[in-house]
Amino acid sequence: MVRKRMLIGLAVVVTIMAVVFGGAFAFQRKLIYLPSGGPLPDAAEVLPGGRDVTLVTGDGLRLTAWYFPVAAARATVLVAPGNAGNRSLRVPLARALSARGLSVLLLDYRGYGGNAGDPTESGLALDVRAAREFLVREAGVSPERLLYFGESLGAAVVTELAIEHPPAGLVLRSPFVDLASVGRRHYPFLPVRWLLLDKFPVAEHISRVRTPVTVVYGGADSIVPPEQSLAVATATDGRAVEVPGADHNDLVLLTGPDLLDAITGLAGP
Repeated sequence: MVRKRMLIGLAVVVTIMAVVFGGAFAFQRKLIYLPSGGPLPDAAEVLPGGRDVTLVTGDGLRLTAWYFPVAAARATVLVAPGNAGNRSLRVPLARALSARGLSVLLLDYRGYGGNAGDPTESGLALDVRAAREFLVREAGVSPERLLYFGESLGAAVVTELAIEHPPAGLVLRSPFVDLASVGRRHYPFLPVRWLLLDKFPVAEHISRVRTPVTVVYGGADSIVPPEQSLAVATATDGRAVEVPGADHNDLVLLTGPDLLDAITGLAGP
């Protein structure tokens, strides 16, 4: 009888674990990608001179984006956003960079901002390539005048892009070592590294990038531990800029002087 109860108890525990792990595996992308949909206003309504543009991905998706060109721009910034919201949340950054003489492309990934498709690591890699292709082929931006800016998850996206298509400079805001490392911080009870479909190995990729890199991170980041962002900078011998007391989503990490100086500092004269 005792043994039977033990076996029943063990079976219950195993069943619960299977349900928890199975659910985490099946719905993991719902936890990673948190898009806001559309419709969104015209680009010219959010910033004078803005253009609505369409990006065509390698797998045939048509993604909407906003392009804010500046006459005689010092450089053009391709902005790869983090995992939440849509491009409308990054308008203050575009406005601040435009005021400093930089053109800006605000990208929305597949599944974000009313775009078709479902976000995945491989899908985002195609999306950011479509953004770069537009800037170089259609907007006529020289690669020597092109900067990549990646925000959190977007830092992983542009770092991977920079291996194949090096920019003039790369600015990573709050990057993590890899997705499993930051996932383990928030889900310590799960075997995150075994479960993850999308890896985003930023530190591994950044070691292969041969372009000036600046890492900006908040000293009080509760989402991506500051030591992970610093580890990414160390992996590339890049410049690290800590914003003391800043949490992951604080406005100072979107339009603060440390971040803006880091981006404009990599732009040409």
